[in-house]
Amino acid sequence: MNQSDSNNSNQNKNAKGITKISVSGYKSLYDECSIEVRPLTILAGANSSGKSSIMQPLLLMKQTLEATYDPGALLLDGANVKFTSAEQLISNVPGRERNDQFSISIEIENGDHVKNVFRKLPRQGLQLTKTIVQEKDQVIEMSSDILPGDVINILPDKYKEMYDFIKNTDPIKGKLFFIIDRNRCFLEFALFDLINNQKLTIGNTFLSPIYPSNTEIFGRYIREMIHLPGLRGNPERNYKTTAIGSAFPGTFENYVASIINHWQKPKDKRLNELANALETLGLTCKVQAKQVNDTQVELRVGRLPKNSDYKDDMVNIADVGFGVSQTLPVLVALLVAKPGQLVYIEQPEIHLHPRAQVAMAEILANAAKRGVKVVIETHSDRLILAIQSLVAEGNLSTDLVKLHWFTRQDNGITKINSADLDETGAFGDWPEDFGDVSLQLENRYLSAAEARLMQGVHGR
Repeated sequence: MNQSDSNNSNQNKNAKGITKISVSGYKSLYDECSIEVRPLTILAGANSSGKSSIMQPLLLMKQTLEATYDPGALLLDGANVKFTSAEQLISNVPGRERNDQFSISIEIENGDHVKNVFRKLPRQGLQLTKTIVQEKDQVIEMSSDILPGDVINILPDKYKEMYDFIKNTDPIKGKLFFIIDRNRCFLEFALFDLINNQKLTIGNTFLSPIYPSNTEIFGRYIREMIHLPGLRGNPERNYKTTAIGSAFPGTFENYVASIINHWQKPKDKRLNELANALETLGLTCKVQAKQVNDTQVELRVGRLPKNSDYKDDMVNIADVGFGVSQTLPVLVALLVAKPGQLVYIEQPEIHLHPRAQVAMAEILANAAKRGVKVVIETHSDRLILAIQSLVAEGNLSTDLVKLHWFTRQDNGITKINSADLDETGAFGDWPEDFGDVSLQLENRYLSAAEARLMQGVHGR
């Protein structure tokens, strides 16, 4: 392993965040399917093969946690994912028993994981029926139908000390007891106050810093997830001013103009990195934000793709090709994300020339080497081949990359094949798809051209 690989591996070990996602009973993911999340995680496969389905449950949880009101177990129609009924997301496979529930599990860097089970109940909509948490060697299964008197039997160790304190403290003796309560899309332990006839989530008590809840432990990673959908909106003359923080509710493209404007004030080095990335992709040499008024920001970009004497020749982003407006959110997201933060990008290559698709691989790799958890859903064989080339050249450690190939079987059920790259960038056996399509298309063209040439020879 060369020095670059060694440094990358060390960064990978220090990267935190979500390390695994498992889903079952959701759309075409009838059987449980899992993906390991590494700093550069690639989801590939044909259209409607289930790539989006592995990430959508996480997005449903994100928009549920971000809602300004309690929307119930899951907010189905939100900024990231839109459904009108639970039947649209629960697996329905011909010849298989019809599901009335689906589950999602996430694992974080220390090996702890949580599994939530959602069930469609008659005339009640979608309900959260189970939350199963594994912390260290202890597994706690919380169910919505456990009676308050039985909760004591499943209390984890960290809460038993609290329970003993409650039992033996005179002012509150017998006045507080544990129940299982739904907090958005998690079940968790809560205290019920008999005196005031109200429930108290642990997060709303003085015990929160000592005993963080499931929503605080796992929900933080979900809320901080950055999501860039495949359709990132049309370029606008002006963009709405937004606040800038560590989390970005909804989809990320809405924050890009304000982030660039924010970077300009202290001359953040990421502004130069953004301009260099745009120039590497051959899109523009410069990007600039201008505060139009208290509510709007204008984005202007260099008219020329390369830095020159005309670098100040700037135009509104709406006056250049779609490639800039669709790629700019990707680049800003990768620069703004912290190590361990998950950035989910649908089709980072959209509207990009083949040469730019190849260059995009290096930009994604740089973010991964910094410890960002980049998950891309792609249809670009050039992008994947460029990532393989970076590995073979020693510019990207194999430890940082994981490929997942999605195949929709004849019965409609998704199967996932996962692969690691070796030091040459190869990944062994791989289901047939666009790599073979490119080769077949080239052979088809050469055969047709040769046949046409031969016809011309014989015609003379």
